[in-house]
Amino acid sequence: MNNPVVLISSGKIRGTVVSLLDGSKYYSFKGIPYAQPPVGKLRFKDPLPLEPWYGILDAIEHGPVCPQKKLISEEIIEGSENCLFLNVYTRSLKPDSKIPVMVFIHGGGFTSGSGDSDIHGPEFLLQHDVILVTINYRLEVFGFLCLDIPEVPGNAGLKDQVAALRWVKNNVSQFGGDPENITIWGGSAGGASVTYHMISPMTKGLFHKAISQSGTFLSEWTNQTDGKERAFKVGKYLGKDTDDPYELLEFLQSVPAKELIGMSNKVETDLEKLFGFPTNFTCVVETEFLNTEPFIAEKPIDLLISGKVHDVPHIAGYCSAEGLVFTRLQLINLNVKSKLPFYFLTKELFNIESKDKVVEFGNRIKKFYYDNKQLTAKDVEIFSNLLTDPHMLYGIHKYAFYCAEACKSFYMYRFNLDTDLNIIKKKARCETKAGACHGDDIFYFFKNYLNSDLYQNQQKSKENINMLTKIWTDFAKTGNPTPDNRWNVIWKPYTRSSKEYLRIDNTLSIGKGDDEERMNFWNDLYAEAGLS
Repeated sequence: MNNPVVLISSGKIRGTVVSLLDGSKYYSFKGIPYAQPPVGKLRFKDPLPLEPWYGILDAIEHGPVCPQKKLISEEIIEGSENCLFLNVYTRSLKPDSKIPVMVFIHGGGFTSGSGDSDIHGPEFLLQHDVILVTINYRLEVFGFLCLDIPEVPGNAGLKDQVAALRWVKNNVSQFGGDPENITIWGGSAGGASVTYHMISPMTKGLFHKAISQSGTFLSEWTNQTDGKERAFKVGKYLGKDTDDPYELLEFLQSVPAKELIGMSNKVETDLEKLFGFPTNFTCVVETEFLNTEPFIAEKPIDLLISGKVHDVPHIAGYCSAEGLVFTRLQLINLNVKSKLPFYFLTKELFNIESKDKVVEFGNRIKKFYYDNKQLTAKDVEIFSNLLTDPHMLYGIHKYAFYCAEACKSFYMYRFNLDTDLNIIKKKARCETKAGACHGDDIFYFFKNYLNSDLYQNQQKSKENINMLTKIWTDFAKTGNPTPDNRWNVIWKPYTRSSKEYLRIDNTLSIGKGDDEERMNFWNDLYAEAGLS
């Protein structure tokens, strides 16, 4: 069966047969539409159900990527607004196979990325008898414009993800998948998306396990509190100065898509540029309107603290040196931040405190992290920690503290593997620095053009990839990431009292307190600000 045909809810699709690394076969279905194209008068709006087609739709090549500006290189990719596609990879097409399903949500700061196999190839994972689904969703302005009206309440990109999950739930059995054993999984913005799905009423029952890598909704780069105001800044930047959201909507729907790409940088203030990451179009707390279904209508932290979390097994964790990838981008701000260290605060702390308190917090940062000296470009590790801790680690640890009480079982990890597979760190020119940086872990899970040779030619790389994909897929299958003590370690759930997590290093071990001193420092600042 060289070109298998599968009947799904919208019609028939034709895929291909591809070889795995061991020579066995799998079925590939790429570029499957899961919602109506969000074009024209549907731009910025919630996704609509797909209309059926007649005949057989080819699912042999990926669909277009969404319009975007790459986060690191800042390359503009026009793509297409007709980009709501997903990809399914499976070793069986028998509807009664009941294979566990893993749905991966890509990262990229909600501004870039796709589910395509150039980065997210399925071959490593499929060796462990799971089905992999990868998805596209609308990015930046296209996916996260908020006009605070029923037509554009915000969060369209997250609702795209929900539409994809509904598609998986309804159709995955046709690809041999088990609709009652679906794991959602993501890294960076994808990891943060997973945690948003953990608290959204829209996703109840659509998944049964969750994995969040290097991102939660408690990191401020994952949310926006001034969505409507920022939308009007977009209009003004493009020449439309109005205070009528409907007039603005009509105008923005008429603007060529290319002019809307990269809008985060174009409308952010000089002050915002000092505070971290250019991800200004992200999740909002929606206003509830009649006959609309909000993705989220309460503050995420309030939902988390009150235990309104889907009660499913959950893995969350981080890389040990997340901030390394951002150090070169942020060097332009190093001199002013070293002299005025309150700019190392999060926007949240900066905005809530008095000027005197902000200055005091800054001086405490200066003393704690770099002993009151002047930072230079050589202080990469210090600068990395100052980007890592408030913008990544603090939110993840805080999330773990609350989620451990709300989830059926919550597992935490710290990723510190430092091998040739740490490709992001190499690209950031930080390969001589210790630890794993943001995004390095992805290359241990997905085959792509950057790591294929390493897998084929380095035995240690192959062993590390096989180990990590085995742990993640065991979790997807059973809810237990180490069911057979294969690596002489039992990864037990994290609790508030034990605070145990898995150290993923040259060997696996159970850790406790590796970054505790730095996290306690930020806990104290947040507690003093009344935000703990």
